[in-house]
Amino acid sequence: MTEALEIRSVDMSFGAVKALNGVSLSAAQGERIALLGHNGAGKTTLFRLALGFLKPDHGSIRVCGDAPGGAAARRATAYLPENVVFPKNLSGREIILLYARLKATSRKAAFEALDRVGLSDAVARRVGEYSKGMRQRLGLAIASLGAPKLILLDEPTSGLDPQLRAEFYGAFRKLSEAGAAVLFSSHTLNDINGNADRIIILKSGAVVGDGSEEFLRAKARLPTTIVLHVDPGEAEAIANRFGGRVNGAGAVKLVCTADHKVATLARVIEAGAALRNIDIHDPSLAEIYRAFSGKETSA
Repeated sequence: MTEALEIRSVDMSFGAVKALNGVSLSAAQGERIALLGHNGAGKTTLFRLALGFLKPDHGSIRVCGDAPGGAAARRATAYLPENVVFPKNLSGREIILLYARLKATSRKAAFEALDRVGLSDAVARRVGEYSKGMRQRLGLAIASLGAPKLILLDEPTSGLDPQLRAEFYGAFRKLSEAGAAVLFSSHTLNDINGNADRIIILKSGAVVGDGSEEFLRAKARLPTTIVLHVDPGEAEAIANRFGGRVNGAGAVKLVCTADHKVATLARVIEAGAALRNIDIHDPSLAEIYRAFSGKETSA
């Protein structure tokens, strides 16, 4: 199967600024990929290259096997910017039908797209009366017209509250289930959980991490914390036995790498320690991001 997006060894500079440095990545149909990186890491430049707005200095880019910006690639691609703008005096119905005509899509498909994003009850309202969340969902409905194979979303939930973000990602999940590759950038790590099959981390124009959250956690070799809740009076002995320490709540805290987590638990259980409960704290996505990028981001 042809990849929806294939980028190989791409370099891109703006004067003396190296925006991308040897970037390679791919996106398969039906895959949801989160693109993370601090401001200036190269995320927007990647989108512009995939859309054909820019040409790389070196390397190659293919959208469903075709060059970006050509007629075939444009038909296969949909894009939603961070701040989408529509004529304020037109209704949601008028705007979706306008774009349906531009994409040679039926009225039925246009209204189905509005329904997917939860705007069926607002089609008669002027877009100037829409909230930002409604405008973003209208933009997603437009992006879904014509059954695109690649959807690019640049900070699509910026400024939305948690409930609206959840609704937005629920809508775009349906697009990936229909076979579209969805590549989205975000500074909000809470958006990633459950909404991405893969995570790509950019740092200073280079890919420094690419894989599932579990894969990146293992690669970063960040410590896993195991907290043993034990019978009173036995905490010190258990801590000494397994090389841990007693925390302020009287529980025993053990620290190990992810690949030793199961073995550590097995040792504790086989020893017959008087356990009341066990808590396991794997490294968070924020910690994984910091390990690869050296940067902080929103929780």
